Amino acid sequence: MANPAVAENTKAAPAKAAAAKGGKKGAPVKKKNRRVVADGRVYVKASFNNTIITITDKQGNSLGQSSSGAVGFSGSRKHTPFAAQEAAAKIAAIAKEEYKMEQVDVEITGPGPGRESSVRALNAVGLKVKSITDTTPIPHNGCRPSKRRRI
Repeated sequence: MANPAVAENTKAAPAKAAAAKGGKKGAPVKKKNRRVVADGRVYVKASFNNTIITITDKQGNSLGQSSSGAVGFSGSRKHTPFAAQEAAAKIAAIAKEEYKMEQVDVEITGPGPGRESSVRALNAVGLKVKSITDTTPIPHNGCRPSKRRRI
């Protein structure tokens, strides 16, 4: 003899699954509430091939990131100052609109050509740059260099 409680659960399971998926078709999607982050940090990694820009809050939680490649540049155009400027402007606009960010501390890492132009783009969008820190690692004559090239 079948247990009636088990039979009820098997019939109710598909209805519960449909309700968990989203319920009715065509229901309005509730917009996600974004928190307000007045000041944050911007990390610029400028390598010889690309420039990656990440915006975080003061605790280090990432709010968004962009790069020269993500903006649409490819190949040799990725490592230009203009590509870095466009990437910085894109992510700064997102931070300003969605998170109401006003002030940023900038940390720059790497020797690439997008260092200064990315900071200028942040300033042009309207983010107030409080401080600029260069965190590029510098060797204190650590590793032995590779042997001299013979051409």
